[in-house]
Amino acid sequence: MSHQLDVRLANVDKAMKQLRTAITGIPVRRAQFKKFHDAFARSVATLTVSTSYARNQLPR
Repeated sequence: MSHQLDVRLANVDKAMKQLRTAITGIPVRRAQFKKFHDAFARSVATLTVSTSYARNQLPR
């Protein structure tokens, strides 16, 4: 189960890096895009950290 969690966390990290690359060139102030992006990134970071800390509770 822990291996699956590691794979999922790596996939989330990869997707966030792809998002960072994809938003290059988008006007960040257009239609409050930066506000939504920052809220999304903060939420994903919280989820990632919480999931990583929960690893000790998973069955082996």
